[in-house]
Parts: sequence; C-alpha cells; structure tokens
Amino acid sequence: MTSGGRMTVPLGLEVEKRWPQIHAEERGGLTLETPADLLLDVCRFLADERNCSLATVVAEQPLGDETRFDLTYVFLDRFERRLVKVEARSLEDTVPSITKALHAADWHEREIEDLFGIRFTGHPVLGDFVLHDATWREDVAPMRVSYDRAATVKPGGRRETWRPRTVLRQAGSHALPIGPVYGDVTEAVLFVLESTGEQIRRCVSRPFYKYRGVEKLAEGLSPESAVLLAERFSGGAAFAHSLAFSQAVESLAGVEIPPRAAWLRVLFAELERARSHTSAIAAICGSTALAVAKAQAQLIEEELLRLSAQVAGHRYLFGVCAPGGVTVDLTPDTGALLTARLPEVLKELNSLEQGLRFSSSFLDRLEEVGVLRPELARDYGVVGPVSRASGDNADLRDLLPYAAYRELGLRVASEVEGDGFARLRVLFAEARAALELCVSVARGLPSGPVAVPVNLREGAALGAVEAPAGATYHWVRVGNDGTLLRFHVEPPSLKNVHAFAAAVEGFAFQDFPIILSTFNLSFAESDR
Repeated sequence: MTSGGRMTVPLGLEVEKRWPQIHAEERGGLTLETPADLLLDVCRFLADERNCSLATVVAEQPLGDETRFDLTYVFLDRFERRLVKVEARSLEDTVPSITKALHAADWHEREIEDLFGIRFTGHPVLGDFVLHDATWREDVAPMRVSYDRAATVKPGGRRETWRPRTVLRQAGSHALPIGPVYGDVTEAVLFVLESTGEQIRRCVSRPFYKYRGVEKLAEGLSPESAVLLAERFSGGAAFAHSLAFSQAVESLAGVEIPPRAAWLRVLFAELERARSHTSAIAAICGSTALAVAKAQAQLIEEELLRLSAQVAGHRYLFGVCAPGGVTVDLTPDTGALLTARLPEVLKELNSLEQGLRFSSSFLDRLEEVGVLRPELARDYGVVGPVSRASGDNADLRDLLPYAAYRELGLRVASEVEGDGFARLRVLFAEARAALELCVSVARGLPSGPVAVPVNLREGAALGAVEAPAGATYHWVRVGNDGTLLRFHVEPPSLKNVHAFAAAVEGFAFQDFPIILSTFNLSFAESDR
C-alpha cells in the first residue's frame, strides 16, 4: 500500500510491531485491544502519523461488574477507508486523558466524566458540563448501570449562578452573555463573549441546558421501539439518525437490505439534506437582514417539506426508516411527482444563489468573517459542511459508502477559505447535488421488496451516516433477550459546537449571529 508516494505498512501490523502488548483484530473494521497505559500513545499515533480523525468515544459497563468500565475510541481511517476501534477493557474509574494530545477528545472526556463518573487524569477541566452543578449533585452518574432512571434527582448541587472562567484582566474588559433563552425557536445554549471593546477576544460555549438522557431512556427497549428515540431527539435530522441506528442493528444481525430499500434510503436521506441545507441558507439570509432572500429560501424549504409529506407521509420523514429497510415505497405517482417538481425546485435554488452572489452588502458580511482555519478544524474534529468549507473533503457517503451511494456516485463539495461564504457555498453545492441525486433515484429505482426481517443476536455494532450537519455515529449493544444494553449517539453538532468559539474569536460583536447561522448548529441534537 502506498500513501504520498511512500510504502505504508497496514495499520494493524504497524501497531502490533510498535506495541507488542496490543492485539489487532479484524472485527467489523480494525479493533486494537489496548492497555489503559497505552491509550494516549496509540491515539496520538493514529491522529498524528496515520491521519485518522476521532469519530466518537463510547463508555460502557461490563455486565455483572458495576465497578469496571470499557472504553472504545473510534477513529475514521481516511487512507484505508474504514473505522478503527481502540478498545480498553475492564478499567477502573480513573483513566489517562488523551485530550492534551488530541483536542477533539476534550468534550468526549468531559461528557463521560459527568455521565459515568470516570476521572480522566491530566484533563485540564472536568465537571459541570452535561450535568450542570446548579441542578445535579456531583455524586450522580446517570449512565451507570446502578442508576435508577425512575428516581427523582434531589437538588443538592451548588445553587449559585454559574460564572465562566474569564481570562481578560485589562481595564475595560467585560463579559457579555448571550442566552440561554432566546426569543425564537433556538434551543437553550449560553455563549459568553469576552472583549475589551467591539472585538470578541474569547468565546465560551455552555450547552446541555436541556439534557434529556436519550441514551439512558433507550436501555431495555427493543430496537423497534428505540428507533423512535433515535429519530426524534433531533427532528431536523430524523431520517439520518434513524438510518445510523438501523445500520448498526443490521450490522449486528448480519442483514443485507434489498437494493430497492438501499436506493430509497438514499432518496430520503438526500431529500432531508436538501431541506436542511435550505433551512440553513434561510437562516443565513435572515442573519444578514435580507428578508426577501430569507423568504425565498423558506419557500423552497416549505416545498421540500410538502414533497416529503406527499411521498413519505411525514414532513420530517418520521417513521420512514427502520431496521431491515424502509417502511414507505415509492409509487409511480409519487415518483412522477418528484421527477416533475424537483427540477423546478433546483431552478429556484440556483436563482436564489445567483441573486446572493451579486449582493455586495451580503458578501461583505460573510467573506473573511468567522474563519475556521484548516488546522483548527482538524484539531476540533469538525464535520460536515463546516469541515468541508475549511479544506477537508471527508464525507462518509464517499469514505464509507452505505445504502446505494457506491452505485449512484457522489461529488464531494469542498472549499478552502473556512469563512462564512465558504460554508454558504458548500451548503448550496450539497443542496443542488442532493436534489439531482433524488431525481436520479426516482428515475432509476430498481424493483423488489423494500424491507427484510431482522433477527437480532447478542453483541455490539456501530452505524455511521453522513447527516446533513456531518458524520453521526450510533453505537448499539444488544443483550441476549433482544433489548438494548447500551445506546450511544455521536451527533455532528457536538463537535461543531465545540469548534464554534474558535471561529468567532477575533471578529466583531455584530458578526456573532451571522457566524452562528453559517455553522447551522442544532443544540437539541448536541443536548441529547
């Protein structure tokens, strides 16, 4: 194998050669069974020398042992185009942190510390993250097996108002809070902006005001019931999350869905992507006070919502994807409707983009504003259009093709500037490609069934999907009774919210809402 003109040793062999204590095994991708004291070295090696990006970190408790923990660090290997799992088993509640070597792990470790009570030694800031200290007692770890989810949490935390760690000390410096309550439909989140004047010098993000415990609620459910949780904790990407969950279940059961179901999954996923991106474009237009352009984008979004309802029975595609395939078929009438209307929608989208490109006042608010440099994008592990606007071209539909993407092909849109205008161009390009792909599916859909039975077996599997906002991963562990022992969701917004602060620092206060709109963040998704 070669990379950049040089011979490259297969990853598993190279790891075993460097660290004989590690066992490499092909098990639904490469699995590296790693002692706890080598976690930092192995993760640093994967990120720095093999160009792997951290996908998610899964914490679990082994059955029958409430004092031990298992950790699985999942990496996306772009060169070998597969997922790499670094497993550390039967750990005590103190584990070495990898955050100083891999900044993308920062919020993962903070989340696990809050929910499982695992201490990551060497981590710079732990506590008061998912479980806000003003509401939750420090000794509560709701994701542990021993935690009774029906119990009422008695307030016992610190009741004083939370204050951020400010760093500016010079005369005239101040901290401006934005949120957590907003006047529109924005979910609760707090941003604290530090400044000495008109320029934002530092931004602190504080999510998880509405932590819902979706992963805990899924424990003990059948996959047929849990898929409802998977799709409804974030309605804006319902199909993508139900698809990731279904793929994990199908992988565990060893099921291959019918070709027609695979094509239909592409159709619905791209219909959702086009609608989501159009909604983001409308928000960007609104943040720059272009009321007419915002209305035009919202009309396109509404047309796509209505088409979704006519074709699938639900505007946001609830109940369409399930383990084994899809629950809705495309009829000759609905297929004809899509092939007739989507080209018209595409023309409207292109017209909107052309109008925006000729608005100098609009471009002035986006160009060279909210820049997320490629090296910062990589450090934070951002995904989706945000990442692809900062010089990356990673897209799970291309790197780990699922459904019918390998057959249908994909053009990955990417830009290099990393500013608001680059993110907008990626949104337009992906929305166009999504509409074109929907038409191709509707015209060339193969015949056959749209679902097959799924007979579950005990074990764990991971589903990976490119949601509208970026890569999402769903980890499912099923017990011998066919119910879920563990359900873990890695939503794209969690990574992108983490990086958002870096994009606003150095820009003016009046740029903040515009930069925020170009990131297209879902706080309902990150606060799962």
